[in-house]
Amino acid sequence: MVVTRFAPSPTGYLHIGGLRTALLCYLWARKNEGKFILRIEDTDQSRNSVEAAEAIVQAFKWLGLSHDGEIEYQSQRTNIYKRYIQKLLDEGKAYHCYMSKDELTALREEQMAKKERTMYDGRYRDFTGTPPEGVEPVVRIKAPLEGTITVKDGVKGDVVFDVKDILDDFIIARADGSPTYNFVVAIDDALMGINVVIRGDDHLSNTPKQMIVYEALGFDIPQFNHVPMIHNKEGKKLSKRDGATDVMAYKEMGYTPEALLNFLVRLGWSHGDQEIFSMEEMMEHFDPKDINRSASIYNAEKLDWLSAHYIKNMSNTKLAELLEDFGLVLSSHDKREILLDSFKDRAKTLKEMAELISEVLTSPVVYEEKAVVKGFKGDAFEILEAFAEKLKSSENLHLPVDYHHVMEELVAEKEIGFGKIGQPLRIALMGKLSGPGLDAVMSIIGKEETLSRIESAIKANS
Repeated sequence: MVVTRFAPSPTGYLHIGGLRTALLCYLWARKNEGKFILRIEDTDQSRNSVEAAEAIVQAFKWLGLSHDGEIEYQSQRTNIYKRYIQKLLDEGKAYHCYMSKDELTALREEQMAKKERTMYDGRYRDFTGTPPEGVEPVVRIKAPLEGTITVKDGVKGDVVFDVKDILDDFIIARADGSPTYNFVVAIDDALMGINVVIRGDDHLSNTPKQMIVYEALGFDIPQFNHVPMIHNKEGKKLSKRDGATDVMAYKEMGYTPEALLNFLVRLGWSHGDQEIFSMEEMMEHFDPKDINRSASIYNAEKLDWLSAHYIKNMSNTKLAELLEDFGLVLSSHDKREILLDSFKDRAKTLKEMAELISEVLTSPVVYEEKAVVKGFKGDAFEILEAFAEKLKSSENLHLPVDYHHVMEELVAEKEIGFGKIGQPLRIALMGKLSGPGLDAVMSIIGKEETLSRIESAIKANS
């Protein structure tokens, strides 16, 4: 059975790169009817944030990425780590190191002066003497002194590390007894049955250390899959300006979970030329071996395109429900269907859609200067007044087509083009020259509001 995990550190909010990792882990577990575990790596008490940990959980709920079992918190597993540290000490696979900070600093300066790699020199590896007074020891694991370590990676292939270039007897427990990252990650993955690890390739350099812990304790090594980073268009590390922000900020910006997840799965992975993926299709087609070896590029335009697609194809019932998060309550609006249908093709995000709809529902108090100059000229006011008179005498105005007929009658009687009534009427109703179809706008706001806006526009601009 495939068991994957997503293991963020709550030192900051869940960002877009972390979410992509979580999604890939989730898909592979669900495709194989396995388990997907959420583990909060909160052992660094000096940097942890309770709010950040809660935000990670909230993000998962919003996105619908369900995990199996309770959330695992490393801070609640301290006794487990201590047992395994003692086990390695008892078996002679780890040892206490009494090297002081001053000694370590002096060693590093000496190595730097010789242009050597800075590393611990193993002076307490086989120490049997009397420990120096006043030094609280750390615990170091005995790493191999020579040879190579090969990471069999599902994305990158075999990655070979020369021990002399990357390893020394690294610390697995600090002087205060707290365990270190590479130690607890290996312990947790082994005890939780994690057999497939999918994570960013910034963790690749940690993998040999974790493999040493696995082997020292007799644990099976999982299948590693290191996913290349997400870069901006310039090929540099993604910044907040580019989109590397809190995942929940995407909800505030008006993106739907479907659009965001679809966008992320395509960053570094593909299935033919397909761009639109439902969750079921992602599960069906995703395989870690198909992840690209090169970095993916964050494309905000692609996210907007996907977002517009999902909005356009969403049911009006669901759309109205989601728009309530942006202050727009349409449940009791008698023209809800016309209103939503009029904007489905115009909005890239829910937030943008809410703003556009609010513009229709709110009578303009300011008229764009350029629009006024272009549209309110010549006999524009006379044509508006004539249109208003025809509306007053018209009955049974409900649907957009009813209002369109009134416009057609005026155009025929005046022997003018649609633009002669369309431009000034749009300015009167919207305060600008852009917006949805005029017949739809009038149907939505109704006959009396249409007449009121025409009258107000003429008074304000004549």
